[in-house]
Amino acid sequence: MSLNASLIMEATEVSKTYGSGLAKVHALKNVSLSIFRGDFLAIMGASGSGKSTLLNCLAGLDIPDSGEILVQGKRFNPKDSRQLVELRRRTFGFIFQNYQLIPTLTAEENILLPLAISQGEVDGSYFQEIARRLGIDQVLHRKPQELSGGQQQRVACARALITKPKLIFADEPTGALDSKASKDLLEIFRETVTDFGQSLVMVTHDPVAAGYASRVVTMQDGVLAESSLSELADSSL
Repeated sequence: MSLNASLIMEATEVSKTYGSGLAKVHALKNVSLSIFRGDFLAIMGASGSGKSTLLNCLAGLDIPDSGEILVQGKRFNPKDSRQLVELRRRTFGFIFQNYQLIPTLTAEENILLPLAISQGEVDGSYFQEIARRLGIDQVLHRKPQELSGGQQQRVACARALITKPKLIFADEPTGALDSKASKDLLEIFRETVTDFGQSLVMVTHDPVAAGYASRVVTMQDGVLAESSLSELADSSL
């Protein structure tokens, strides 16, 4: 496979500002980043560093002021609602900090919702394995308000994984989980990347979580820098 054939997303000179005048904030400053098939990429940085803004721009949840983003070699225009819907159905998966579960649906129905929308077939064994590994197999009949915050987060993670998307965006996916649930989820992420060739971009402040990634980048004042795993280990001491 050629290098270009394995490239799933490429961002070039992406910039984003908020506000104006003295209140103007340069959240992203000419950020360039390549994401390949099978990448497990962790984006780290302090609060306000631009890491969540970068994730949102890559995922089409926010619109850059300048720069270009290619998805599988095609220009990605987040203003193109048709393209965005198609990518969300077939290419992108999302794990949000605030879960975004539908309160009138059960946990199982929330997990399977992306397949219902895209009219995809349910892989029953895969569904059961995800639910078991995430520790939610006994609460699938419950609605979100009947679940703890950690259980809701795990349901949201299962929903993102169920369609086996090519590229998953995860914003602090372990934030509401205890250490065991976090470890289980991160191992599922790593297996997903290894076994299915999916790619995952994860924003995290946790060096332990980032240690599961195959690549780590750090945002600081809107600028991106690659970090080695040894540097990551040193920073956690």
